[in-house]
Amino acid sequence: MVRFPRPLWLLVIPALLVAGCDTTSDPEVETAKPEGGRTVAAATAVAVERPISRFVTVSGTLSAQEQADVAAEISGRIVATPVERGTRVSAGAALVQIADAEVRAQADEAAANAAQIEARLGLAGGATFEIDRVPEVANARASAELAEVEFDRAKMLVEKKLLPQADFDRSRAQADVARRQSDIARNGAEQQYQSLLAARARMTLARKALADTVVRAPFDGVVDQRLVSVGDYAVRGTKVASVMRITPLRVELTVPGQYISTIAVGRSVSLEVDAYPGRTFTGLIRYVSPAVQTDSRALIIEAVVPNQTGELKPGQFARARIEQASQTPAVLVPGSAVRTDSDTARVYVVSPTGSAEERIVTTGQTVEGLIEITTGVKAGDVVATSNVAQIADGVRITGAK
Repeated sequence: MVRFPRPLWLLVIPALLVAGCDTTSDPEVETAKPEGGRTVAAATAVAVERPISRFVTVSGTLSAQEQADVAAEISGRIVATPVERGTRVSAGAALVQIADAEVRAQADEAAANAAQIEARLGLAGGATFEIDRVPEVANARASAELAEVEFDRAKMLVEKKLLPQADFDRSRAQADVARRQSDIARNGAEQQYQSLLAARARMTLARKALADTVVRAPFDGVVDQRLVSVGDYAVRGTKVASVMRITPLRVELTVPGQYISTIAVGRSVSLEVDAYPGRTFTGLIRYVSPAVQTDSRALIIEAVVPNQTGELKPGQFARARIEQASQTPAVLVPGSAVRTDSDTARVYVVSPTGSAEERIVTTGQTVEGLIEITTGVKAGDVVATSNVAQIADGVRITGAK
């Protein structure tokens, strides 16, 4: 029987199949070694669930409780400036002194004019005005009464034919004149009293002008700026200094509309500023806007923050947390269990077999060193809390020594 040789391609195919199954020499198809072959010593903790107080986190800028640009009330030459920038002043403290010689003379003149009229009206010693006690009025009244008595006597005598008619007419005329003189005296006393009131008003204005030669602080605070120097001439309305009240401070905050129901006057506010890392300052809400802003649908509130030590400064940026009224449950893990890379937070959950499972999580509030995990971890999960930077998915976790 004659055997024909096999075609060459039938001999090549098995060889190629055998060669294709040998991958030991191809680095591109070499399988990676599993992480399970590596171990990391790490401490662990159990994720717990407990109710926590919720906070609305907002931001704002600190500002002075009060700020006033103090101006001169009268014109004059500046003769003294007893304060500088940063000087702490109490309400009524002198900020600037204006020359007072002319104003003082005017005040003295006004006081003398008022005293002169008071003496004429018999009001020395601070007595109240009674028109019948004015000397001129009293004299005129007495003369009128005497003339009236004499006229009555003359009338009786003339009826008895004991007094000539001419003497009777003279007595009647004298009584009429005396009554008119009494009325004139009373009118004159009234006019003098009105003049006294005007003189006292001028005296009050003169004394005020004298007092205004000293420009005083309107409230307790700190001098922010002194705007004049000795020798400057100030006119009425010239700003001479700026005063700030920095105890307490206030901060205006914008709260998103969805949190309106949690905001109320008197609620506590916690503030943090970059100048004092790790420190918290506490204030209270004192104002809640009656309406939301139409453009942003946000609510404007204002809080006051005690600042007895003066550490906080107007103009500082502050991050604020407003505590809500009720508590809600949250899953919490130690802060060291959360690893953040490029704004991505991850936690390594340790399985019962000891291997690490990487979980991408979202975080919430921080409470006493614990971080709230809103997604990715549930209560009861065991998480690694140390050496998390060395852990990867599938690594075996052993207890930390």
